[in-house]
Order: sequence, then C-alpha cells, then structure tokens
Amino acid sequence: MRLFWKLFCCMVAMTALACSISGFLLIDGQFRAGLTAQADVAVTEHLILRRMLLREMQFSHGLSQEDIARLADEAAASLGHSEDSFRLSSETGAALVGDALPAESRLTGALSQDQLGWEVLRDGDRMYLHAASPVTTEDGIVYLDTWREAGDLLAARQAQYHAFFYLLLGLILASALAAAAVSAWITRPLGRLSEASRQMAAGELSRRVEVRGSDEIGQLSQDFNQMAQQLEQHVGELTDTARRQEEFLHAFAHETKTPLTSIIGYAELMLSRPAQPQLVQESAACIFREGRRLEGLSRKLMDLFVLEKSNLSLRRTEMLPFLERVADVLRPALEEAGIALAVQAAPGAAEIEPDLMESVCLNLLDNARKALDAGGRILLEGTQAEGGYCIHVTDNGRGIAPEDLNRITEPFYMADKSRSRAQGGAGLGLTVCQKIVELHGGKLHFASALGQGTRVSVFLKGGERS
Repeated sequence: MRLFWKLFCCMVAMTALACSISGFLLIDGQFRAGLTAQADVAVTEHLILRRMLLREMQFSHGLSQEDIARLADEAAASLGHSEDSFRLSSETGAALVGDALPAESRLTGALSQDQLGWEVLRDGDRMYLHAASPVTTEDGIVYLDTWREAGDLLAARQAQYHAFFYLLLGLILASALAAAAVSAWITRPLGRLSEASRQMAAGELSRRVEVRGSDEIGQLSQDFNQMAQQLEQHVGELTDTARRQEEFLHAFAHETKTPLTSIIGYAELMLSRPAQPQLVQESAACIFREGRRLEGLSRKLMDLFVLEKSNLSLRRTEMLPFLERVADVLRPALEEAGIALAVQAAPGAAEIEPDLMESVCLNLLDNARKALDAGGRILLEGTQAEGGYCIHVTDNGRGIAPEDLNRITEPFYMADKSRSRAQGGAGLGLTVCQKIVELHGGKLHFASALGQGTRVSVFLKGGERS
C-alpha cells in the first residue's frame, strides 16, 4: 500500500474512532445524568408517600394490613401524581393494594429494615424507575413500592444516537477530504525525491531536490542532495580515472611502438646490408639507443608497480649532506652541458627513505637539465618549514605552460613531447616522484612561468633542526 493511502486511512480511522468514542461517552453521560435526576425525583416522591403513610399510622392504632393498605391508597391519591404507580405488598410478596410491578424485581427482598433503594426495571422497550422500602406494622413488615416510567430517556438517547450517526458520517467525510489534502501535502516531497531518484538512475547525476522546511522530510531532502553530490563527485572521479587509464594505455602503446619499430627496422637493415660496416655500426647504435629507452621505460613502470605495493621504512636523515651528495651525482654531467648547479641547504633532519628520496631529487634535477640550454642555472635548496623540511629545485629554463602544470604528474604526459623523447624521456619520472613523495606523507608542488623557469618544492613532514 502506498504511503498516501496509509496516511489517509490512518487519519480517517483515528478521526472516526475518536469521534465515535467521544460521542458515545457524551450521549451516555447525558443519559446517566438524566437517569440520576429522575431517580432522585422518584426516590423523593417515594419518601413523601412513605412519610404520609407513617404519619397516618401514628395517629391510628391497632391497624391491620388491610387498614394500612387503605391508608396508603388514600395517601397516594392525595399526592395527585398520576405518572407514579405504587404497591403495598406483604413479606410473602402478596400485593395488598396497588398495581403489579411491570417487571420482576429482587430489590424488595434485599432491603433490610429502614433501608430504601431504587433500581431500573425493563419491560421490553420500556424502562421504569422502581423505589422500595420496608414499613413496620403491628402485624409485621410490609413493603412500599413506587415506580414511574422513564422511557423518555431511552427515546432521547436513541434520538441522540440517530442524530450522532449522521453527524459522524459528515465528520468522516470532512476528515477524509482533510486527510487527502494533508496526505498529498506530506507525500509531495517524497514524490519529488522519487522522481529525482529515477532521473539519477537514468544518468542525470546533477539532479537535486528543493529543500523545504527543517522537518524529517526536509532533512531527508538535504541528505539526498548531499548523497547526490557525493555520488556525482565519485562518478566524476571514476570517469576521470577511467579516462586517465585509457590515456595511459594509449600512451604506453605509443611509447613502446616507436622504439620497437626503430629496432625492427634497423635490424632488418643490418641483415639486408651486412657488407656495409658504417651502416651496420649506425644501425647498431640506433638499436642500442632505442633499447636503452625501452629499458628506462620498463624500469619506470616497475618502480610504479613496486611503489604501489611497498611499505616504506623511514629513518632520520641529515638533509645537508644528503642534498650535497645528490648534487655530486649530476654535477659532472651538468658541467659538461654548460649548466651551473648550486646547493643551499639549511641544517636539519627529516624522516625519509634515502634511496627513494634521492631518486626524486635526481629526477627533478634531470628535468631541470632538460629545460635548460648552455649557460642555464639550477639551484638545489633545503629549507626549514613549519612541521617539516622543504627541498626546492629551481631553474631559469623555458618554464611550463599553465595548462600543463596540473597534468605533468600523469603517466606518459610530457609538456614538450618532441624534446622529451629526443632526450630519452618517457613521461614517467614525475609520476614516480609523486608516488614516492605521497608514500612519505609529503606534498609535491610546482610553480612555473613560460620563459622564466620552474620551481619544484617537496614538503616532507617531520623535519626538525639538528
């Protein structure tokens, strides 16, 4: 059953039940109040008749039960109440004077001396209020019974029930209309949520619902929008990851196809012209160069694979001698290329894995070398930072375009593809550097401007002054 009908039926049922119970209690309360009022009147008239009878008996002595019956008949006649009936009966229940009771009663036999009681007698659809009390005479005890018809109370209650039945039907109809409006108002936001869910299932991830109010449904709408936003973000990330993976595969196929084609071509050339030593030597040199390129590519891919699976064992390392040792590795090659390398490192220590961090620094220095011509300058710095130690590699080379800065750590991405391939690059160096720095819990930051140079910063956590 839909929520609309659940709310509708519950509200109508509760309204009908509440009105029925309250109406029954109200009518029944009025009936009992009227019954009690008429019972008081019946008891009062019974007491009046009893006192008159007792007064007559005080002035007359030696009365028999027949005489008492005559006095009771005279006293009742003097009251002049035609709607009240009375009876005087002996202890055995034999009627001495008056009418017969309209229904069987057990009240008379249950009363003790000087006790008065009343009850309701029913004769079919008719109701009577019956009052009785014992009267002591010289010949024994006689019982005085009076009763009056109270059928008007039953008729009034039946009329009230009849009127309330039609009133209840009107109330149920009105409550049904109100329940339909309230149910539609409550379930309308849920309908919007359902529609938005179907649209999202169809692929429209940007769908949102309007948040109205701060109740549970409003909170649900807010949670739905938050879920939709997170889902859109995650799907976007997955889509971007799939795109990057596809680009990785395309780039990998392209990077391996070029050297393999060259190797196969030069090998065929060597086999077809073995009598030309110079051609064979040039072909062998090309094969060697392309083979080294494939070797470097495979090594970088292996580094990425190993880094994905490894847990680093970090140790405290003094950064000044570490950076000087890194600079010494590339200084001869840089001097041969006419590039100046300077080291400015502040004393300090950091928790690193020296071999991997050395690989990061060498990659950054080598990238700076590729961006420079003869006469260029590279600065390797080490500075204290809040909560860590920073390594900076700065060059005054060609710089990187702004649109390339956010992609240079992607696998196989190269800002200057022709120049990078000519210098033996495969576009994996910065990817490996990014992964190593992440495993250290650090950050890699790039700042560059075309024609002015590039500054790469490696922030390492846990650095301290020595």
